[in-house]
Amino acid sequence: MDTIVISCKTVENELLAVMKELNCGYTVHWLESGLHNVPMQLNVRLQSILDSCGEYDTALLAMSYCGNSLIGLYSGNHRLVIPRCDDCITLLLGSVQRRQSISATYFMTEGWLSGEHNLWWEYQHCIDKYGEKRGRRIFSVMLAHYKNLALLDTGCFDKNAAQVQMLPMAQTLGLEYTCIEGTLHYLQDLLNGNWDESRFLIVPPHTTISADMLTLKG
Repeated sequence: MDTIVISCKTVENELLAVMKELNCGYTVHWLESGLHNVPMQLNVRLQSILDSCGEYDTALLAMSYCGNSLIGLYSGNHRLVIPRCDDCITLLLGSVQRRQSISATYFMTEGWLSGEHNLWWEYQHCIDKYGEKRGRRIFSVMLAHYKNLALLDTGCFDKNAAQVQMLPMAQTLGLEYTCIEGTLHYLQDLLNGNWDESRFLIVPPHTTISADMLTLKG
């Protein structure tokens, strides 16, 4: 079986750690993390990668559903294996149930901190565009449903360095800083071929992904 991995750079640290652990030599195509903010562009980029990789029969997507970005994606000659996760936070928390049990929390990892157009970049851009008073008011509305700013600690980056960045962010945004343990189990199972249908969507070749296929079970 010839296999490629398509992954968002948001989880680059975690994917590379799992690949090293499993001695996995799959070719990886990286997606810019900023594409998650524009689902249609992410869809186009994914389709372009699939269309250009005809020599592979299986594509493992080390990412999540990411809004509507997968709807309309055509698998071509590939079998696609996709974690049943609404976003990469669920992917790194390990299950839909665990994600649902943690409320009012905005999550970040080193991947999010270093990514394009992250929360802090958006805040500073808002302040620059609208001025401090109005910018703060806009962000207070945007974050009204959040109480915590959480570092999702996957063990794949310098937690202390990330905390140094996040503490002043939390204070400025009026959120409580916390640290929550993440897991690599989803990525490990993806690369190991442990594709339980409750946790992974397997799309056959020559199939177009529809909205009703993107269910969350695990």
